[in-house]
Amino acid sequence: MSTENEGTAVPPAPSAPPVPVDAPAASAPQEPTAPGAGAPTTPLPPTPPSAQEQQLVHAGQAPAYAAAGSAGAPQGHQGHEGSAPQDAWPPPAIPSYADGGSGGEGSAWGAAYQQPAPKPRSGRGGLVAAILVAALVAGGLGGGLGYTLAKNDDNSSSTTVSASDSGGSVKRDPGTVAGVAAKALPSTVTIEAESTSGEGGTGTGFVFDTEGHIVTNNHVVADAVDGGKVTATFPDGKKYDAEVVGHAQGYDVAVIKLKNAPSDLKPLTLGDSDKVAVGDSTIAIGAPFGLSNTVTTGIISAKNRPVASSDGTGSNASYMSALQTDASINPGNSGGPLLDAQGNVIGINSAIQSSSGGGLGGTSQSGSIGLGFAIPINQAKYVAQQLIQTGKPVYAKIGASVSLDDGTDGAQITEQGASGSDPVESGGPAAKAGLKPGDVITKLDDRVIDSGPTLIGEIWTHKPGDKVTITYERDGKTHTVELTLGSRTGDS
Repeated sequence: MSTENEGTAVPPAPSAPPVPVDAPAASAPQEPTAPGAGAPTTPLPPTPPSAQEQQLVHAGQAPAYAAAGSAGAPQGHQGHEGSAPQDAWPPPAIPSYADGGSGGEGSAWGAAYQQPAPKPRSGRGGLVAAILVAALVAGGLGGGLGYTLAKNDDNSSSTTVSASDSGGSVKRDPGTVAGVAAKALPSTVTIEAESTSGEGGTGTGFVFDTEGHIVTNNHVVADAVDGGKVTATFPDGKKYDAEVVGHAQGYDVAVIKLKNAPSDLKPLTLGDSDKVAVGDSTIAIGAPFGLSNTVTTGIISAKNRPVASSDGTGSNASYMSALQTDASINPGNSGGPLLDAQGNVIGINSAIQSSSGGGLGGTSQSGSIGLGFAIPINQAKYVAQQLIQTGKPVYAKIGASVSLDDGTDGAQITEQGASGSDPVESGGPAAKAGLKPGDVITKLDDRVIDSGPTLIGEIWTHKPGDKVTITYERDGKTHTVELTLGSRTGDS
């Protein structure tokens, strides 16, 4: 997965300079403060860099990858819905995936702020003195009352308060964020993947079963697929070597298995992502910028958000109908669990919408702007089970090539298929349903389809054999047909 570069970090704004006030006493006039005697004035900071075009990026491994936008994201590419397309595309309502640069330099603001001269005294000394006396009286009353209460409640011969009397043990209920984090963290791991050439980065995963299977993103372990090295480190510091059991590039899901897995593994409880509602609380766990075991919170901002992203190789893309959250997700969070308020996994953190400006500690990657995307766990669970059983992903398909152009008001079946193949697969689901080249699919069941990528993401939320209703337009007329989804095994 490609991640974006960040610019120079913006320096924090200084605190506001003190403003002189009238003297509190009614005595003789005071001399003005001598220069330099008070807090020095602070020049205002330079103008922050202007906002840059936002980029859709994976919330993945810490090091930046090759830019998917530059490696292969031309618009108008036509791809088969059943195969992983070769180019990244701009998903509907989401800015196009591209490599971001650092923000431009801002110009300095105007002259430094100057403290105003002390104002002349206004003859309100009597009022100030009266207020001061009243404050002293109130303070004395409060102190006397406090002493009386303390005396009445004191059953010992000493009024000394010990540290143990002021707090006591802190109990955090299971439903609190702290309670959820305490239960989930021991089953979350930081993954380091490295290719044979030494390239790679850091991501996150979580315990899927007691046999040692860990679920994560494909782009987290992509570097280690062909003979590379994978390790998983638990929060207690125990580190295990692992192997890639299977990976699905189109779904962006992968499963690794710990070697010599411990016997006390506790899988995280999986929730039901179909029942998630906008506004539900979310908790994300991951290793943003390599900071392992980081917990952030937010809400579900939207559902069924069409998202596409690349694994950084400049070839195949991933498609999802994602859960959107404003929980802070950054590079390194990829593969980590997105939890609900009860601690159930409802998604796998996978991608972020990120600004190309800004920075964090001099790093070269963009950070969270509150737009994170997670693969719904219902889909990820099905994919993970397939990978554990066979080592290969299984994709649902309709058997037709659709345009990946944005703004077609639907998914248009192309006149020619990918690599010269037929646009409508002979004997496939689309052919049996009577679909033809030029037809524009506008709905799948009750889900509005506004582009080819949206259709692919929606189809992949289903399983082969599912029956769906397709609404399409032909020659200005709307038609509806039911078809049974076919299947395709593997990413190629």
